[in-house]
Amino acid sequence: MNKKKILIVDDEMDLRMILEKRFAAEGYSVTTAYNGGNALAVAKSQPPDIVVLDEILGDMAGKDVAAKLRENPQTKDVPIIFLSALYSEEQAIEQTGVFDNSIAFVKPFDTNELLATIAKLLNKKAEISVR
Repeated sequence: MNKKKILIVDDEMDLRMILEKRFAAEGYSVTTAYNGGNALAVAKSQPPDIVVLDEILGDMAGKDVAAKLRENPQTKDVPIIFLSALYSEEQAIEQTGVFDNSIAFVKPFDTNELLATIAKLLNKKAEISVR
């Protein structure tokens, strides 16, 4: 069985490292990117099964990265989890679903809840591809 691939995109190195270690410990294959341009290059060369994407990056907004991922046939259906310290809980709920197959989390977040959401989205994606 192939490991599911997660792409973490965040300009905060500490958060990238923490999430990378935690996700790898859960059995996922993890790649990281530090900005939008880097994320798009990584996603093109190593298409992920899911993207964990910060809303504010050094070179572009997370929404712009998501839009470009949706334009690429290889990544158009990949689930996206947005992370942002700018959202309130209500705004996160409003952002969920702005892009197909996406959800938003407010920083700081519960890593266990994030992992549960990742598992749920990956299982949903697997169910869809089987049909």
